[in-house]
Amino acid sequence: MPVINRIAAFHEDMKAWRRDIHSRPELAYEETRTADLVAAKLAEFGIDVHRGLAKTGVVGTLRAGTSNRAIGLRADMDALPMAENNDFTHRSLNAGRMHACGHDGHTAMLLGAAKYLAETKNFDGTVQFIFQPAEEGGGGGDLMVKEGLFEKFPVESVFGMHNWPGTEAGRFSVRPGPMMASADQFDIVVRGLGTHAAMPQRGTDPVVCAAQIVTALQTISSRETSPLDAVVVSVTQIHAGDAYNVIPNECVLRGTLRAFEPKVRDGLEAAMKRIAGGIAAAMGCEMTLDYRRGYPPLVNSAAEVEVAAAAMRAVVGSERVTTDGIATMGSEDFAFMLEAKPGAYVFLGNGTGPSLHNPRYDFNDDILPVGASYWATLIEQNLPRRAA
Repeated sequence: MPVINRIAAFHEDMKAWRRDIHSRPELAYEETRTADLVAAKLAEFGIDVHRGLAKTGVVGTLRAGTSNRAIGLRADMDALPMAENNDFTHRSLNAGRMHACGHDGHTAMLLGAAKYLAETKNFDGTVQFIFQPAEEGGGGGDLMVKEGLFEKFPVESVFGMHNWPGTEAGRFSVRPGPMMASADQFDIVVRGLGTHAAMPQRGTDPVVCAAQIVTALQTISSRETSPLDAVVVSVTQIHAGDAYNVIPNECVLRGTLRAFEPKVRDGLEAAMKRIAGGIAAAMGCEMTLDYRRGYPPLVNSAAEVEVAAAAMRAVVGSERVTTDGIATMGSEDFAFMLEAKPGAYVFLGNGTGPSLHNPRYDFNDDILPVGASYWATLIEQNLPRRAA
C-alpha cells in the first residue's frame, strides 16, 4: 500500500502502541492509563497537551506557520465490557474488558499522524488531535462538545475514522449526508392484573398485551414512515413473571430505534406512544413509555467528504476509494461533533476476520500506516505551506 515513507518507517512503533493499548482495555470514562500513554506520546513529539475534557479526554495542539486556520482529527479510546477469546500475546489482561471495536487502532493511527506532522511541520495552521473517551454508549463526544471542545480548541472542520472488518484492508469508504443512524432507547412497562394462570379471566394479562405491542411496533417502519426513509424498530428484551402458573402484574419491553433523517427520528417517540398506548387501553392495561434519545444521526458535509476523498485517493489511489458508500444503521457519537462543526467520517477496510464487537476480533496492524498517512495527507493538502 502506498503510504508516506516516514510513517511506514515507524510502523513497528505504532504496532507496539496499539498492542499495548489492546492489552490494557479501559471502559468509558475510565481510560486513565490510555490517556496517560497518549499524553506522554504527544508531549514526547513536542505537541502541546491538554487534559480533562470529558474526564479522561486528551487534546493535542500542534501549530506551524502563521495561518489561523485549524482542523480537528478525532480518535476514540474506550473498550467494551466483554471478555476476549483470543490467545495472542497482546490479548486483554483486564478481565471482562476488550478492545473489540478497534479503538486501540484508531488511537495508534492518530498518534502516528501526530508524530509525523510534529516532525515535518509541512503545513500552515493548527491541528487539534482529539482523543475522545466513552464512545461506546457513554456519549464522550457529546460531553466534550458541551464542555467547550470547539471553543477552547477552535477548528473549521473535524474528521473521524473507523476501521471496517469485511472490507478489503486499506480500502476507504465515505459518503455525503447521513452515514450512520441515530440510536434511541425505550422502556415500555405494561401493567395489568395478575392472577392464577389457570384462571386468566380473573385478571388482565400484560404479557398478551405486550406481545401485541411488539408486533404492532413494526408498523412504525412499515406503515408510519416512507419506504424511502430507513427506520429500524427492535424490541430486544421482554421481562415478565417468575413462575409457570402465575400471570404477572406487569411486563417490560426494552429496545432501540434507529433512523437516518432527523425529521423522521423526531416522529418515532410519538408513534410508539400512540401505538403502545392504544393497544394497552384496548386490552384493559396501562402503559408507560420511557423514551431516551441517544446518539443523533451522523451526517457528513459534502465539502468535507471531498476533502477526505482527495486525501484518501492520494494515499491508496482512486480505485480503492468509494465516495458513495453504504450507510449503516450502527451509531457513533462523533455525530455530536458533526452537529457542531462540518466534517466527514470515513471507514477504512480492516480485511477479513471477525466482525466488530466479536470476542475474537482484532485490529489489523497492517492498516496502521494507511490510516496515519490519510490523516497526515489530509492536513498537508488542506493546510498547505505558503511558498517562501
